Amino acid sequence: MVDIEGIVKRVLPHRYPFLMVDAFVSQDGDRFECIKNVSFNEPQFEGHFPGEAVMPGVLVVEALAQAAAIGLAVREGAAAGDPGIGYLTGIERARFRRKVVPGDQLRLTGTITRFRRGLCTVDTVALVGEQVAAEATLSFLYAS
Repeated sequence: MVDIEGIVKRVLPHRYPFLMVDAFVSQDGDRFECIKNVSFNEPQFEGHFPGEAVMPGVLVVEALAQAAAIGLAVREGAAAGDPGIGYLTGIERARFRRKVVPGDQLRLTGTITRFRRGLCTVDTVALVGEQVAAEATLSFLYAS
């Protein structure tokens, strides 16, 4: 596992409060895994929802998109130099299966299913333990 300074901040342009990936875990060909630790101190929990903190689904999808951008960059050799950047262009088949709450650790996993001339498709899954919290197929324009 590589911490946030190791690769995440080198690959992603996002910063607090919108950086949604805490660690890069692994890359095996087109498969990747990252981690997001969900903390009660995150700003969205003040208003979503008062009395019952739930991570907004759109932020879970954002975490998946950031993890996928890391997976794309690592696949394309980010460790060797300029990482390029993945621009999210589409979200398909997004499904939410369980609430994500403070104290959860999201395992952000995915498989790059298409990468042709910078156009990419990634099947992603967010897990809490072994339970699926969310899944989506994401499209990117990857520019190096």
